[in-house]
Amino acid sequence: MPPREKQIYQMLLTSTKSLLWMALLAVLVSTAVLSCNGNESPAINEGDPLHRANPLIPPTELGLPPTPTAVQKDDLHFPVPPPPFSEDIYPCSNCHEEIVTNPQRRILTDAHEEIIFTHDEQNRWCLDCHNPEDRDKLRLASGQVIGFEESYRLCGQCHGPKYRDWKAGVHGKRTGMWNGKKEYLLCAHCHNPHSPRFRPLAPEPSPERPEAIR
Repeated sequence: MPPREKQIYQMLLTSTKSLLWMALLAVLVSTAVLSCNGNESPAINEGDPLHRANPLIPPTELGLPPTPTAVQKDDLHFPVPPPPFSEDIYPCSNCHEEIVTNPQRRILTDAHEEIIFTHDEQNRWCLDCHNPEDRDKLRLASGQVIGFEESYRLCGQCHGPKYRDWKAGVHGKRTGMWNGKKEYLLCAHCHNPHSPRFRPLAPEPSPERPEAIR
């Protein structure tokens, strides 16, 4: 065997032996730990490196108790301030309770005529979002009735990417602790739900340069 190939062969043989010894040592250590714990898996807490390195492994597979439901993230309900209702407009049932619902799409003339509806107006109308059975509630496309404080779920039906970003705190405004209590502004706190596109803003003058300030 040429000297170069012989050298490579010896290096591979040495590495293989080292790996075999390491594997044997790992087996011996595992056996010792199991016998110390009565043949049960060693206790692992959430601070254990194994748990940190494998966050997707269910706790039960790591010998941990199931994660309490109370601390699991709720992907539907978020803490929000009160909805920004127009003055003296809510509850809607104050007026609508005595009015027979007219489901026909039309331009409103008897009430709410000040509303300018430019929100997919070719395909949407009042009762696509407002619950005709209870005007103090909204209605999802599935027929589920929700409160105005959950209006983000209604908006998220069409605006999926924005809803995803809103939940992550990227779109809109979220305040609070990064690892604690948070509060989210509703879509309607910034957007008019009937005409959500922002109006053009007049540009402000540029700031003064430091050398111009006396």
